[in-house]
Amino acid sequence: MSSTITAHTGATSLLRFATAGSVDDGKSTLVGRLLHDSKSVLADQLEAVEHASRNRGQEAPDLALLTDGLRAEREQGITIDVAYRYFATPRRRFILADTPGHVQYTRNMVTGASTAELAVVLVDARNGVVEQTRRHAAVAALLRVPQVVLAVNKMDLAGYAEPVFAAIAEEFTTYAASLGIPEVTAIPISALAGDNVVAPSATMDWYGGPTVLEHLETVPVIADPSADPGRFPVQYVIRPQTPEHPDYRGYAGQIASGVLRVGDAVTVLPSGRTSTIEGIEALGRAVDTAWAPQSVTVRLADDLDISRGDLIAPTATVPAASQDIEATICHVADRPLRPGDRVLLKHTTRTVKAIVKDIPSRLTLDDLSQHPAPGELVANDIGRITVRTAEPLALDAYADSRRTGSFLLIDPADGTTLTAGMAGTAFAAAAETAPAAAADDEGWDF
Repeated sequence: MSSTITAHTGATSLLRFATAGSVDDGKSTLVGRLLHDSKSVLADQLEAVEHASRNRGQEAPDLALLTDGLRAEREQGITIDVAYRYFATPRRRFILADTPGHVQYTRNMVTGASTAELAVVLVDARNGVVEQTRRHAAVAALLRVPQVVLAVNKMDLAGYAEPVFAAIAEEFTTYAASLGIPEVTAIPISALAGDNVVAPSATMDWYGGPTVLEHLETVPVIADPSADPGRFPVQYVIRPQTPEHPDYRGYAGQIASGVLRVGDAVTVLPSGRTSTIEGIEALGRAVDTAWAPQSVTVRLADDLDISRGDLIAPTATVPAASQDIEATICHVADRPLRPGDRVLLKHTTRTVKAIVKDIPSRLTLDDLSQHPAPGELVANDIGRITVRTAEPLALDAYADSRRTGSFLLIDPADGTTLTAGMAGTAFAAAAETAPAAAADDEGWDF
């Protein structure tokens, strides 16, 4: 990889991470402590939290209120929706998603963790690894979150005992390994007291690892973009047709993965036509090389029929296009998903008609078992589906690319998002494809 790419990616130090755990494990308190102790809370925000805490009869400010922004969350003392927060330290910028812990909000955790590069899974030191802990670890593995941190919280209520921490860390690490999570960083903390969150704990001298913030600041998240195949979904076609640019034709969008270079032989999908990259423009200037996730304009040597939703990829690593998709999904809508449902499938910048052909199985996250032929998937369910699209789509396996292996199923009637999908086997075991259903009418028989 060129030094130019290395320098650029190294200069962009942004970490997206999500917190997860059971109800009352202290997720919001941990996030509040991170914001407070890293000096990322405005004076008026802290004053509002102190006022709300006094109204609830608490002497010290309840830092969980910094993220529990919904009125229902403040009243019930739980997290319901995903709370996104931005903060920064001198070493790195962060976008965090504080996700709900209750089982009925599993879909919200999927939303928050879908773009995360790191997941912090909290465990109450008094309770250890519980069912919801295993469920959140499974979701993190399903979504291929690259880094997982186990934060054993409320160590102050467990006497700051090292054996308690060691036993929990060993149990969770063993379970995570069975899910395919390669490495877990375990940290003993007390979010309420601030132990090992931002500052090292004075009462746990037996622990010699990093604090939560130190780990977040130093964990490597910059991947080599040249290791992934190039994928460029076209978002907009630029045709100014002015006297200065009478023949200019550029294709604008964000590089989803890999690297594009001037001179590369490329293939346009789904048409299959080929050309060569004649020029690349980034931030208004011509460049020879561009890489994910840069937003650029690409010019080709040939005038091809290309529109929004087409995919430009180097010919050497062009993905296979297909109308039949097998995927693992998390159903997020309140209305059930059933075989035969007509939907819209959105993949990168392309949206096509599709039919749900079969739902072979539903995944039980408690024990990772497959429930065959469930008939439907309801809100928060994770399962396997087969979909037939009206036009070929070039999906990578989600295990290979989180960006080009993911898609959404949308209700064509009102535009509601129904399902978040991950192409290929992802985490769940592959299911046998059922025979195709009979053709439908109304333009959906494909």
